[in-house]
Amino acid sequence: MPRPAVSCTGDSVETSRERWLVPLALGTLYVVWGSTYLGIRFALESYPPFALAAIRFAIAGLVLFLALRLRGVPAPSRRQWRNAAITGTLLLLGGNGLVCFAEQTVNSGIAAVAVASMPLFAAVFAGFYGEWPHWREGLGLVIGFVGVVVLNLGAGLSGSRLGALALLLAAALWAFGSVWSRRQDMPKGPMNTAAQMLSASLALALTAWLSGEHLPAHPSAHATAALIYLIIFGSLIAFSAYLYVLKSVRPALATSYAYVNPPVAVLFGVLLAGEHVGPVDLAGMGIILIGVVTVIFARQKAR
Repeated sequence: MPRPAVSCTGDSVETSRERWLVPLALGTLYVVWGSTYLGIRFALESYPPFALAAIRFAIAGLVLFLALRLRGVPAPSRRQWRNAAITGTLLLLGGNGLVCFAEQTVNSGIAAVAVASMPLFAAVFAGFYGEWPHWREGLGLVIGFVGVVVLNLGAGLSGSRLGALALLLAAALWAFGSVWSRRQDMPKGPMNTAAQMLSASLALALTAWLSGEHLPAHPSAHATAALIYLIIFGSLIAFSAYLYVLKSVRPALATSYAYVNPPVAVLFGVLLAGEHVGPVDLAGMGIILIGVVTVIFARQKAR
């Protein structure tokens, strides 16, 4: 029996919509999340690192939380708030906060590549829970480790050992938080991100206070514009795009931003901020990205 014409029309409209929405969402992830590293550098011209991250996630988290509640999404339970607070502290204080701290002395492009080592740490931490890496993942880990060593030999990180340590610690904490949260009772959907951002903003504000940071009395328009960009595009629009591709395409494609963002960040840094990337830095970047791609696709084959 033929299907009703109205259903066919609906299916064709939905298919047509996906044909342009998926590439648009992926392009948003590639460009926006790749550009946030440079956005952080510009914002740091006036705002101290941990205070910058606290403001960003407090505003973005509050906007997202209120929008979800107005749509009738239930608030997290007490246990979910606790788990979201732990995860948000690991990811957004330990991860993003340390990236902001490191970018005071490290190029934005180099920072993006160092953070791209996160899947390598995630594969190791997953082993603590019995999910030991497949041999292909192990190969990727070895390649990525070599890339990290080479990157530390380049001019981009060798001049700031503290910045290099902060970036590697940021990647490790982000990875551990991601692996740990998968086994916890977390808020559902976008409410998870809203709860994490709100919780982490408190931890970031406390860290900023303990570090003696102060908000600028007269921040530059340039730095404030960068902060607004991070809130709207980096924390709200790009995250919405990520949720869409996560449910619309295969995981390997949805997570491809992990190895597309670094070269995008390097390109933005060179073109818009006059950052310099030496041959050893480029070699380290390439090796790390090869390791990350090896781990990601090995994981997909294992599934």
